[in-house]
Amino acid sequence: MNTYKSEDIRNVAILGHGGSGKTTLIEAIAYSKGIISRMGRVEDGTTISDYDKEEQKRSFSISTSLIPIEHDGVKINFLDAPGYFDFVGEAEEALDGAGAAVIVVNAKAGVEVGTIKAWELCEKKHLPRLFFVSAMDDPNASFVRVVAQLKEHFGPKVAPFHTPIRDGEKFIGFVNIVKMGARTFTKDGYKDSGEIPATVKDDADACRKALLEAVAETSEELMDKYFNEEEFTQEEIDNALHESIFDGSTVPVLLGSSPNHAGMIMLLNAIKDMLPAPLAYKVHGKNAKDGSDFEADYDINKPFSAKVFKTIVDPFIGKYSMIKVMSGKLTCDEPIYNFDKDTEEKISRLYILRGKEAIEVKELNPGDIGAIAKLSNTQTGDTLSTKACPIVFDRYAYSIPYDYKKVDTKNKGEEDKFAQAMAKLCEEDKTLRLVLDKENRQTLLYGIGGQQLDIVVSKLASRYKVEVELSKPRVPYRETIRKVVEKQGKHKKQSGGHGQYGDVHIRFQPSGDMEKPYIFDEEVVGGAVPKNFFPAVEKGIAESVLKGPLAGYPVVGLRTTLFFGSYHPVDSSEQAFKMAAKLAFKAAFNDPKDNASPCLLEPIVAMKILVPDKFTGDIMGDLNKRRGRVLGMNPIAGGKQEIMADVPLAELYGYSTDLRSMTGGIGDFSYTIDRYEQAPSDVQAKVVEEAAKSMTEDDDE
Repeated sequence: MNTYKSEDIRNVAILGHGGSGKTTLIEAIAYSKGIISRMGRVEDGTTISDYDKEEQKRSFSISTSLIPIEHDGVKINFLDAPGYFDFVGEAEEALDGAGAAVIVVNAKAGVEVGTIKAWELCEKKHLPRLFFVSAMDDPNASFVRVVAQLKEHFGPKVAPFHTPIRDGEKFIGFVNIVKMGARTFTKDGYKDSGEIPATVKDDADACRKALLEAVAETSEELMDKYFNEEEFTQEEIDNALHESIFDGSTVPVLLGSSPNHAGMIMLLNAIKDMLPAPLAYKVHGKNAKDGSDFEADYDINKPFSAKVFKTIVDPFIGKYSMIKVMSGKLTCDEPIYNFDKDTEEKISRLYILRGKEAIEVKELNPGDIGAIAKLSNTQTGDTLSTKACPIVFDRYAYSIPYDYKKVDTKNKGEEDKFAQAMAKLCEEDKTLRLVLDKENRQTLLYGIGGQQLDIVVSKLASRYKVEVELSKPRVPYRETIRKVVEKQGKHKKQSGGHGQYGDVHIRFQPSGDMEKPYIFDEEVVGGAVPKNFFPAVEKGIAESVLKGPLAGYPVVGLRTTLFFGSYHPVDSSEQAFKMAAKLAFKAAFNDPKDNASPCLLEPIVAMKILVPDKFTGDIMGDLNKRRGRVLGMNPIAGGKQEIMADVPLAELYGYSTDLRSMTGGIGDFSYTIDRYEQAPSDVQAKVVEEAAKSMTEDDDE
């Protein structure tokens, strides 16, 4: 593949709802440009984008793939991103590497939840974008309806640059509104077909009027010409549209049919002419050596720097770090420095990826996207530069996963193998997290949704030969007491020779500080318990609070005061007093006649739910069923509400799936564990019963 200058590069993310035709669009473009001799099908698992076995098995995209296309002297790096919500991290990686986006909308389905999500991602990163309405060959396709929906959701900035031309029900071409000419599709692209058909003239004129109004609003000079009814030159129109597309005030709508590869060349021309090259952007970093600002700006004359925006770890094709060059030029056989990991490596080969195909190249100019193999210490988000001028760029803030399940290996002895495999999967997908919950003796797998976690299980089995099972996680409850009791703990044992003797009287009471497991005091007078045994008594308390007698959860908010006891000059030992303290602790919790009124504390999360106005009633009703307390609502731009609520963590298992079901996939939520509160009696009884059952099963094993 040729080396391209920065001004001749376009980096474009392909976004949209799952099933809207993104991968088929890329396939059609590749076919139109002669990269492939036959179009593959998503359903058959034969596309160049969906090369992963899981993608082929499930017939939808799971990870972002890079497909570079050369067109008319320009290299377009297409980043084909998944549309399903569980894989939003992949779409975010695509946007981290892209400078613009094409949002694909199915002409039959119209605006879907994934369309809105794609728009919001572009808004978050301030990316210029255009819409491509696919499947225009479908008899039920309605371009007018789709444009109306786009305007309804995204406002007047949406501007159709094309309208379809049909011969009966057959989709044969389009009207170019910018140049006001009819185009007919041909085998190699399209051709100028002269007069605009009378059947679409009114639609074309209406679109042209709206377009000229948008052009007029870009400057006072053009506004004056518009009011004076002077004609704009084509150059004025092109320049104004280019500027307004770049700043997001105009979003073009194009159309085509991927299965018939109709409109592909037109789309490539639009990307070349309308979407910005990397040089249009400013890129700021930091010189790690002296802390000064580094304006990369895709300047070839500045020291080399690049950002790793995606990592591929595959047992068959190996590990590739996908990079975007931010300044300078990257060539083979040059050392690169990773400041984040403080490692320097010499790269012998540099690649351009096209799906799973690795194409070797000699160099990459600023703004271009490539891949480096086998950078063992480099991860997504790291910055590569030179040791003489170490640069660091800000990391992309990926979506935080809140859906989680307990994960266990099916076969004993495979824990290390599982951990190594998960490290590779988490390196590939930044929205996956593996958390070791030592307190509850469980390993937790976090993700965006259940489908993502199920695919992790499948990948572990197929790629790494590790079988795991997912289950409901143990909620991190706490135990505490509510009243004051005084208990004796006496450990006495005689078995020949020196015996064991320890006797303590301890007062147990609530401390009021739920951040600390216990506070230890002593009020012993007269040497009833020698001072040298005080640490042993405290150690007995410290070990006891790790696993409470009620249901086996950690104990918090406890004040213990050693106030009396007795000892034996020969048989007393630290071990004996530690055991005595444990006996007193158990009595405080378990004495059937006089205990400290132990209770279970449940974690309460401070939750924020973002949904369109029309769903607020359903959400609040559901929160009430989950024992939640709605604290308030904040109106958000775009007709949304932010609902704030306190909800028991135990009630949120599977909430991401339920929220999507209630809102058609548009709702988002986040939470943090805020505090612990006493659990209702019915909840406590159920948890204690389950704990007792679990201990019985463990004993049977």
